[in-house]
Amino acid sequence: MATDDTPTARRGRRTTARVLVPLLTALALLLLPFPGGPGAGTADAASVCQGRPARTIAFPTGELRLYRTRQYVCAVTVGRGPAARRAMSVSLQPRGGRPAVKSGRFDRQAGPLTVHALNRCVRAAGAVSGRGASTGWILC
Repeated sequence: MATDDTPTARRGRRTTARVLVPLLTALALLLLPFPGGPGAGTADAASVCQGRPARTIAFPTGELRLYRTRQYVCAVTVGRGPAARRAMSVSLQPRGGRPAVKSGRFDRQAGPLTVHALNRCVRAAGAVSGRGASTGWILC
């Protein structure tokens, strides 16, 4: 099978490329999400913990979020909705270790709190304004 590689055929391919490349680029920019675009204000802020989300425990005034890497577990207590500073706490304990606790008056979240938990179960607790949730030994 012979290919048409005449100067006229090459000129036609170049013209087609000059038209299609900007058109496809513009289409891609319209379809791809970008910062500040529609829905940018609705997503939660980026997590302050490293790793993948492992568990989320909701309670009436907020939620306790747990993240896990191979060696570490990280916890954050996040309050529901915008509010003035209020009492919050987050606690994380690896099995066989002492609990790490961060508490105080915060407006959005308590934490992050990270503990080394390679091949260990952990116990977590979080509270906002006196109401909270805790887990048993999880992420074993």
